[in-house]
Amino acid sequence: MTDPFGFLRIPRKAVPARPVEERLGDWREVYAGQALLPLVQQQANRCMDCGIPFCHAGCPLGNLVPEWNGYAAHADWHAAYERLHATNNFPEFTGRLCPAPCEDACVLAINDDPVTIKNVEQTIADEGLRRGMMTPRPPERRGTRSVGVIGSGPAGLAAAQQLTRAGHRVVVHERADRIGGLLRYGIPEFKMEKGLLDLRIEQMRAEGTEFVTDSDVGGAEPADGLRGRYDALVVAVGAGERRELPVPGRSLSGIHQAMEYLTCANRVCEGDLAAPPVTAEGRHVVVVGGGDTGSDCLGTALRQGALSVVQLDINPEPGPGRAEGEPWPVQPRVYRISHAHEEARGRAGRDPRLFSSATLRFEGDADGRVRALLLSEVEPGERQPVAGTEQVVEAGLVLLALGFSGPERAGGLGTQLGLEYDGRGNFARDAHFAAAGGRAPGVFVAGDAGRGQSLVVWAIAEGRSAAAAVDRYLTGSTALPAPVAAHDRPLTALGRLRYGAEPG
Repeated sequence: MTDPFGFLRIPRKAVPARPVEERLGDWREVYAGQALLPLVQQQANRCMDCGIPFCHAGCPLGNLVPEWNGYAAHADWHAAYERLHATNNFPEFTGRLCPAPCEDACVLAINDDPVTIKNVEQTIADEGLRRGMMTPRPPERRGTRSVGVIGSGPAGLAAAQQLTRAGHRVVVHERADRIGGLLRYGIPEFKMEKGLLDLRIEQMRAEGTEFVTDSDVGGAEPADGLRGRYDALVVAVGAGERRELPVPGRSLSGIHQAMEYLTCANRVCEGDLAAPPVTAEGRHVVVVGGGDTGSDCLGTALRQGALSVVQLDINPEPGPGRAEGEPWPVQPRVYRISHAHEEARGRAGRDPRLFSSATLRFEGDADGRVRALLLSEVEPGERQPVAGTEQVVEAGLVLLALGFSGPERAGGLGTQLGLEYDGRGNFARDAHFAAAGGRAPGVFVAGDAGRGQSLVVWAIAEGRSAAAAVDRYLTGSTALPAPVAAHDRPLTALGRLRYGAEPG
């Protein structure tokens, strides 16, 4: 166990990021080379080993946080790595990308700073890689049933790995030229270097998972034909229907969707392009949208040499502490600074965000290219423009990071598979991830395609649960862990969580 008095003696101290000017000069990870084992061991010792560890419920995967904290505190990295993988297929992804709702649910967070759970998780995953612990785990016996997985994001990859290890023949279909979905082309290199993704794909190939790229299921490749080739299908295509900004001037040149922009930047890092066709270099950039994707655009624009970057958030500025309606242990909406915000503040001397701001229209030059946008403050809740608060912001590049509203409607995937949509625009499904309506037997929906736009940790949890549902459908029973039901929300009751022991 951890030091029973550690939380009293040891103050919270996060792993430091690289200096701002250093990391703005390259595309390496913000924390590259910064995992300091003695610091992480000391911080793991702050874990209280609670009688009721609410961090379990704060994590959609039900990660066994106190257990691997204890092992990390004693430098037993092999045991820590095994317990981390008991509930999470890809901790090297979540340790970098997850916003750590587990820390908000930490019992210490009631009246103190929580344990640095995310830092400990990433360090355990990285130390396991460094020590060669990520070995293939092929099944002892391979059966005759086959499963097609459509989409290779975190949900699709998690489902595929679980089903392969259960003994099924699994083929993952990805419409892009490389495997990884948004992990490959949506997440910037400075948040997660793609070599980590490549290592996992190599492991999965060695275990027996097959991958097919340039496979546009529902488009060039008919989905109904694919359904006939497999005993079951997992639809994990994500929520790719991008929200628009229907204001005057939207058709001007220089206004792009965030994913278009981020994909170009990632392709440069992959070596596909010598220079991005959409670049922030030498331009005043405005990012419309206050979420993580907007922050990713901000960090990318700074590395490309933007003259300035402003990020617009229609929501009011959060306070420093929990609001009355957000009690512990729920994840609150509080004022947070991402690494990109820190970088922008280091350059401009201020937070790049303008809160409670809405775009009224875009203005262009004589050549039809955007040169500015007109914005105004909005009333909290109502989001109606406040008269007299209008201002003009110079913009040579505008990036729309407004989120997603379900799976893409274009193409014939849903129609060809007989899928229906729920009230939020996602593919409908029942509590066991089976496509709803009875028109698509053997078809299961996992991740953002059924849940809606969400976190990487939810995608992995849903992929694992969908795999258990598929295995049960094919064989009549399953030993695969199922962290969540399709209707579960954050802070699921502990009694619903079922743990496996499947190390990496």
